[in-house]
Amino acid sequence: MRFVIAAGGTGGHLFPGLAVGEVLRAQGHEVLVFISEKEIDALATQGRSEFQFEKLPGIGMPSLFSPKIFPFLWRFADGLRQCVRICRKFKPDAVLGMGGFTSTAPILAGRILGKPSFVHESNAIPGKANRLNARLASGVLLGFAECAAHFPKGRARVTGTPVRSSLREAVDRRRAVLAFGLEPGRKTLLVMGGSQGAHGINRALEQAAPLLADPGLQVIHLTGKDDVEPLREAYRAAGVVASVAAFCHHMEEAYAAADLCIARSGAASLTELAYFGVPSVLVPYPHAAEDHQTLNARLYAAGGAALVLKESEIAEGRLGSELRRLLDSVDELNEMRARSRAQAVTDAAEQVAAVLMEVCK
Repeated sequence: MRFVIAAGGTGGHLFPGLAVGEVLRAQGHEVLVFISEKEIDALATQGRSEFQFEKLPGIGMPSLFSPKIFPFLWRFADGLRQCVRICRKFKPDAVLGMGGFTSTAPILAGRILGKPSFVHESNAIPGKANRLNARLASGVLLGFAECAAHFPKGRARVTGTPVRSSLREAVDRRRAVLAFGLEPGRKTLLVMGGSQGAHGINRALEQAAPLLADPGLQVIHLTGKDDVEPLREAYRAAGVVASVAAFCHHMEEAYAAADLCIARSGAASLTELAYFGVPSVLVPYPHAAEDHQTLNARLYAAGGAALVLKESEIAEGRLGSELRRLLDSVDELNEMRARSRAQAVTDAAEQVAAVLMEVCK
């Protein structure tokens, strides 16, 4: 069979979409993936010859009363024409959209061609794009059960959020730590802000660096492209052993090395933290649509896997003291690790793929 997956725009859409594609390919099916024109999509898909990739313009829907609505509609219509043309040639059996407006045109193209289509919502509350996508699609697949209340009864099925195959291979912790040039005998703090980095978290770690100067502690900090040098200098000045980089192309090693993680609370990050059983301090992005990261974080933390801090709290200096408290509490970290792992849905990619194949059969 043939499947179209629309998965571009952010790592939170792209990586789970590729995970589903990997399952479908492993079962002998052909997969075409629509991605956006953003750099993150180009980097993440480089060398992935097992899929056919097609680019769509990345567009966000403005207010209906904004003058920007007219260029948006023009670009959307152009993207839709591209989708219909490509899909007519590819002849998919079903379409899957992983969220955002990158998914809207492919889902609508599937509907125009009479093919079943699904939208996957990873977050605890859907954004305006997926509220629209759900109206166009045959059904909705969810990462959080709590999200079902936002869709018509009977339309949604909980599958969890898929984890890409590169993260699903067992990684030896010692080898992972050594890959970052660090020492296996120390506790390791992982700091990450998602595929785009997180300036607020980076600034808080600059301030907290002196509190992390401990011979038994080291840091892996993924800053995003803008804050690498300031963080390197802050850790060096504070005497903190740290590996600082803009990005990491082998996140399985970063997760395997981590005793504690500071992160945003996008659904994909939470899914991966749970898969690896990593305790975390979550700092929701305060400007996320519908404030969905805060709700994600609260649901995840309710199971005892994480501590949630607002960005305003870490800016006021609370982060350093909380990190010291957690890193010094072996029992609390072990309990959080077990509770994190208990929240993992390890076969989410297989569940989503099974829905697509089932509806085609």
